[in-house]
Amino acid sequence: MKTHNPFAVNDIVFARDTGFPLEKMNNYGCSLIWGHPQGPTGMRCVIELIEELALRGGGTGLFTGCAAGDSAMALVLRVG
Repeated sequence: MKTHNPFAVNDIVFARDTGFPLEKMNNYGCSLIWGHPQGPTGMRCVIELIEELALRGGGTGLFTGCAAGDSAMALVLRVG
């Protein structure tokens, strides 16, 4: 799972509410190291997610990102 949001608390709340383990999120670091432009940073996270799933031999991944404060988007993808 990859997330792009400027607030770490979002990932903590997501993990707590869903039971998803924090140690499986953003394994290669936070997307904010590349800045906060939604399009380019989101695309880089999606590419990293595809690469990570390929390294694991495939699977299903989730990318989430914030947008304009109280809106968001998500992408579920599967690598065979």
